[in-house]
Amino acid sequence: MIAPDLAAAQGRHLDALGRAYAGILGTEGYDGVLLYSGHAHRHFADDQTASFAAYGHFLHWVPMAGLAHSWLLVRPDHRPTLYFHAPEDFWHLTPRLPEEPWVGAFEVELRAETTPPSLPAGRFAVLGEISAELASELGAEANPEALTARLDELRVRKSDYEVACLREANRRALAGHRAAREAFLAGGAELDCQLAYLGASRSRESELPYQNIVGLNAHGGVLHYQHYDIDTPVRRNSLLLDGGHRHRGYCADITRTWPGPDADPLFAPLVEGVTALQRRLVTALRPGVSYVELHERMHVELGALLVGHGLVRCSADAAVATGITRAFCPHGLGHLLGLQVHDLGGRVAADGTPLSPPASHPALRLTRELEAGMVVTMEPGLYIIPMLLERFRDSRAIDWQRVERLADHGGVRIEDNVLVTAEGPDNLTLHDAE
Repeated sequence: MIAPDLAAAQGRHLDALGRAYAGILGTEGYDGVLLYSGHAHRHFADDQTASFAAYGHFLHWVPMAGLAHSWLLVRPDHRPTLYFHAPEDFWHLTPRLPEEPWVGAFEVELRAETTPPSLPAGRFAVLGEISAELASELGAEANPEALTARLDELRVRKSDYEVACLREANRRALAGHRAAREAFLAGGAELDCQLAYLGASRSRESELPYQNIVGLNAHGGVLHYQHYDIDTPVRRNSLLLDGGHRHRGYCADITRTWPGPDADPLFAPLVEGVTALQRRLVTALRPGVSYVELHERMHVELGALLVGHGLVRCSADAAVATGITRAFCPHGLGHLLGLQVHDLGGRVAADGTPLSPPASHPALRLTRELEAGMVVTMEPGLYIIPMLLERFRDSRAIDWQRVERLADHGGVRIEDNVLVTAEGPDNLTLHDAE
C-alpha cells in the first residue's frame, strides 16, 4: 500500500508531466506521442530471455519497471491512455495494476495483444524500441530526435515524488550494504556477500538496476568486476561493494569500501582519506557549479591524498599534470541518476548543445552545470590498477614499495547519491542508521 504523502506527490508529478508534455508536443507540432514500455529479448538460438526493465519515458509515467508489451498514449487535453498488457495465461502470472491512486489518472485498456494500438488522426510520434516500419504503419514517426531530446531534458530535474522514490531506493540499498559487510567480516566469499545483500535489500538479482560489483582484494581494482567467487580468499584484505536498488523504477547507486581483518596498515587510512575527500566534494554541490570543475578538483585533492599517504613523492600538482592521478582514478566523478543509473542529459546543455568531456577525462559522464532538482552520484576513487600504473614504472615519483603493499587490496571507492537544492546538497544516501 502506497503511503498517502507519496501518493499525493505522485499525483502532482503526473499533473506536472501532463502540462510539460502538452507544451513540448505543441512546440514540436505533434498531436500526441505513443510510448512503448518495451519487451524482453531472447538469447540467440535459445528460448530464454534476458532481464527486462521498461523504457525510461514510459516509466516516468507508469511506475512498473517490469511491465512489458504495454503502451501509453499522451495527448494534450486528454487523459493519458494506458494500454496495459494483461493476457490470460497459465504459464505466467498475468500482470495486474496495483490498487493505488495513480491508476485513476489514466484511461486503462487491458489488452492481450502485443501489437501497438491504432492512433487517431493527426501527427503522432512513437517512442521506444520500435522500428521505423512499424511506426510508419501507424502513420507516426519513430523516435524523432528533437522530441526525444526535449523529453530527455524533462527528466534531468526530479520532482518531489521522484526524490522520495530515490531516497527509498537508497534506504533499501544501504540495508544490503550493511548485510554484505557483515557477511564479509564473518568470512564470507563474494557470493556470500551478494546473497546477503539481496536478502537484506529484499531484491531479486534480475530486478537490480545493474549487476552489483562485489570485489574482494584485488578484484576491487577492476572497475566493473563482473563475477562472484564462491571461495573465500586466504587473506581478506578488502571489500569493495557497488550495489544498487530499484524502487518504483528509480535507481540507487551506492559504493562502499571496507578494510578486512588482514588489511595492510596503509589501507584503512586510505579509505578514510577517500571518504573525507568525497564528503568535501558533496558539500560543494550547488546550483551553478560546474561538474567538470568538481571533477578536476577531485584530481587535485587526490594528488594531495597520494602525497600525504606516501604513495607519490612528487607534488600534488605534478601528480595531476603528469597523469599520475588519472592512473590511480581513471573514471569520472559521477553522473546523473534517476530512472536509469546513468540517467539522460549528462553530456548536453539544456538547449541540446553537446557538452563533450575534456580530452583528458573522457570517461566523465556529467559535463554540465548543476541545477536545483538534479540528482547526481559523487564517487571519487583510488585504485591499484597495474596496467595503468605500468607506464610510470620507471618514474621515481611513485613509491613502488608502498604500491606493491596495496596491490592485493584493489582500491577504494565511496559513492553517494545527492540531490542538488538551492540551499545546498541533500545526501539521499546518508541515514542515521548507516
